[in-house]
Amino acid sequence: MTNPLTDFSNSLAAAVEAGSASLVLVDARKRYPASGIAFAKDLVLTASHVVTREENIRVMRADGATFSATLAGNDPGSDLALLRLSEKSLTPARVNENVKVGQLVIALGRPSENGAQASWGIVNAIGGPVRTGRGGLLDQYLQTETTPYPGFSGGSLINTEGEVLGLNTSGLTPGSSLTIPAKVAWRIAESLAKHGSVKRGYLGVRTQPVEISAANQDSLKRKQESGLLVIWLEQNGPAEKGGALVGDILVTLNGNPVSEPDDIFIALDSDVVGKSIPVQALRGGKLETLNVTVGERK
Repeated sequence: MTNPLTDFSNSLAAAVEAGSASLVLVDARKRYPASGIAFAKDLVLTASHVVTREENIRVMRADGATFSATLAGNDPGSDLALLRLSEKSLTPARVNENVKVGQLVIALGRPSENGAQASWGIVNAIGGPVRTGRGGLLDQYLQTETTPYPGFSGGSLINTEGEVLGLNTSGLTPGSSLTIPAKVAWRIAESLAKHGSVKRGYLGVRTQPVEISAANQDSLKRKQESGLLVIWLEQNGPAEKGGALVGDILVTLNGNPVSEPDDIFIALDSDVVGKSIPVQALRGGKLETLNVTVGERK
């Protein structure tokens, strides 16, 4: 007769072993090392705040083999950095983007040469967007009951199959550890691999939420209870050049409804920087469509 607790314990150990294949030690700061995840055979995704130098960066693989690395890209706003090895010697992580509240998960870290460390719990919240303490905005985050031991930043959150669900970091919000979901972290990592940074757009406006009257909702031909009142325009900024006026009520950007200032931040991702996008605004009760070329936030 099998023991269910033994089977459960063995399953967790097997998941840790599978997930640890893509987990590396990252030595890129004065204090103790941190962790990283193999994004590709020669690329490591880690937390930006654990990379405090661009030279003499060391990456250690699961079998103890050590490699030198350079900084390939950095995005402090999302607390993500990408390191490049001189040779293709890593085992890329297996990623799973499906996460549910209540799901059993394991946080992994490799902050020492003694091997992987683990902490298990459940996903207790999926939230976002959230302003980060590093001047950015994260589309989504995971909150778990796992214990963020020292050096776990940059490590992986895995499911019971050893698949990576996200990257753990204590550098996003003061006093707490969150997980950047894989679908968010991997998208940013792809941009870092291509460009070395993440482009973020801007319109050159200041706005505040306002209610949209029933009559104006009729003009929209859909239900949208609030929009963004333009209260300031940057002179010769993207929005002003596109024909926006103070007093306009922005209702969509590139087809996406906007009702909070953070909605603008989310809509202006790297894919639209430098491109002309349609911006719908209510002006004097009439729906106007403007074509605005998105600027790049410096």
